[in-house]
Amino acid sequence: MTTHLLVRGGRRADRRRLLADVLAGTDPVVVGCHRRLRGPYTGVDDLLRAVLPDASTELVEAHRGELLHGIPELAELIGPPPPTLADEAPFDQRTRFYGAQMVRCMSQGVVTFLVAHARARVRVGLPALCVVFEDVHAAEPTTVEFIALLARRCPPGLARVVVSAADGDLAGELTDALAETLTCQGSPAEPDSRAPEELTRAYVRSDGTSDDPAEIAAYRDADPALVRRLHDERADELEPGAGRGVVIGALTFHRERGGDPGGAGREALDRAFRACVETGFSAAVVDLGERGRAVTDPQAHPKQYLRFAQHAASALVALGRHDESLALYLDLRARFLDPKVHMIASYSIAMLHTRFFEPRDHEAAIGWQNNAHALASQLPDPTERRTYEVFQANGLALVEMHRGNLDRALRLVEAGMARLDEELGEGDWALHRSQLLYNRTRLLAALGRVDEAHEGFTRLIELDPRYTDYLSERAKLHRRRGDFEAALADYDRAVRLGPPFPELYYNRGTARLEVGDVAGALADFDHVLEMEPDDVDTRLSRAELALAADDLDAADADAEAGLRLRPDEPRLRALRGTVALERDRVAEALAHLDAALAVDPRFPAALVNRAVAHFRAGRPDASAEDLTRALDIVGDDPDVLLNRGIAHAARHDPDAAIRDFDRALALPDADVAELRRQRDLCLARVRVPTS
Repeated sequence: MTTHLLVRGGRRADRRRLLADVLAGTDPVVVGCHRRLRGPYTGVDDLLRAVLPDASTELVEAHRGELLHGIPELAELIGPPPPTLADEAPFDQRTRFYGAQMVRCMSQGVVTFLVAHARARVRVGLPALCVVFEDVHAAEPTTVEFIALLARRCPPGLARVVVSAADGDLAGELTDALAETLTCQGSPAEPDSRAPEELTRAYVRSDGTSDDPAEIAAYRDADPALVRRLHDERADELEPGAGRGVVIGALTFHRERGGDPGGAGREALDRAFRACVETGFSAAVVDLGERGRAVTDPQAHPKQYLRFAQHAASALVALGRHDESLALYLDLRARFLDPKVHMIASYSIAMLHTRFFEPRDHEAAIGWQNNAHALASQLPDPTERRTYEVFQANGLALVEMHRGNLDRALRLVEAGMARLDEELGEGDWALHRSQLLYNRTRLLAALGRVDEAHEGFTRLIELDPRYTDYLSERAKLHRRRGDFEAALADYDRAVRLGPPFPELYYNRGTARLEVGDVAGALADFDHVLEMEPDDVDTRLSRAELALAADDLDAADADAEAGLRLRPDEPRLRALRGTVALERDRVAEALAHLDAALAVDPRFPAALVNRAVAHFRAGRPDASAEDLTRALDIVGDDPDVLLNRGIAHAARHDPDAAIRDFDRALALPDADVAELRRQRDLCLARVRVPTS
């Protein structure tokens, strides 16, 4: 049986000889993934160049945004990406930045494209694809993540993924997705007759990717002046017409090792850094930021040093490395006297406290943000002062929103909008002004001013139709109004136009359930779990659908899988208890329901189901007690009252039972026939004295 394959060990040439035997009779696509070539997506770019000419126009068009987001050079094959306000904004006016989660989402879209393309090939009788990803041990994290997603999501019968890597650690997500591993034995090094300078030149011309021991040793031992000259020569050769990938990878590698690391090296790193910031390549931003700071004199080039540190710190947040981010901001405060630097650091530290640190500390955040706002008001340049005062007031509004001061937050945002409208031309700072409108609109929604919020989101969609957050937010408003058809129209449009956010598919699935489209909801939940099988909320929702359809095995499997990820999740425990009840495994049901209630003692559904389990186990007193607790939480509910009445009758308290039946009969949506039947049964058991 064909499986995805990992080949470990040896040198590149050794692994290729082994793979020539293993893959004999196939025509694999072989792509090199070493990060020094083209940075993030090195190898993925060559794979797409190989398959795109044969892909259907409709499939390419459906995934154009994802294909081009991280590899804009593919526009040579498929045309330009659809424009957005963020893409059109100058770098210094960018107030919307993406991060690692956005890039993962884009990678999911590219994987969906590749799986669909591979399936179309097999459908018309073409052989399954085989892709060899070489040098994965030296791949940039974005590439490693992509390969892991492809290997997990693509059946090997459609496209076989072969990972070739030297010894060393690989990401767990990748190794978990590979079913078979082969170990490659390295061949002994053969004598090499090339002169040391020739060996050194070969290493440099490989862009630092050679694994030839003789070339590596010669480079290591070479005269530093020769090394610098060779790097400069190679950089000069690459630079004319270099695409973004080469700029990020090989060009920075050579320039920072050439004769002018603090000049040409710094400029090359800055150029690559900006490209990665704009795309959201968080791991590369952190790496390039560290390398950029290493070659930048903060006194001679303070703006570039600040940029390297500021955006690297933001990227660390996207990677969940919050303490390292804080350390970078504190280092900036200690290193510079410039009030603008302190303003930026204060704002960023405020955002860490109010948005990311656990637990949140909104009071610490307001102190830092007040400081940022005060510093903005003291900037000497009037244009900068105006822009940053509005920006920092917007930051204050966010903290105030988190503190629950929605009206004050709204006043701050509206004042900033009015100021910019008065002092700027219509097209100036368009992205930032759209962000202010977005914040105002969300505040209006939070304040219950739904009509005004709807108008705001509609305006935002007109301004930036492909930024699908606006469509998702308007869909939420439609749902609050009970207009699920309008909500679904917005969700459908967002799915069609934007990247495949798992949350978007989940939300559309729940909206589909509201209009009775169970099949559509299940399709959305399936797609979420195909992309992100660790999404516990979606797994729970799919388990509930399976339970409602009496597919107990599927419901239990999803709940069990969810509990492996979140062992104390009470909803999953309760669902497994419900499944056990349906199978009449009372002791097992009680164990799960007890565990759910140990975490959440006020979980009504778990109390009701545990009451049923107690009743079946012959403990009507315990059953009635659980149902009483459930009624205390949810208020009068005819079904719960019916069940408690039955429990009271079983514990020989007919008066209490009849009181429950009578209370239930007075409520809407009561099961009148069953209540009357149980009441009559109860009355029949009561002995009426005779005269």
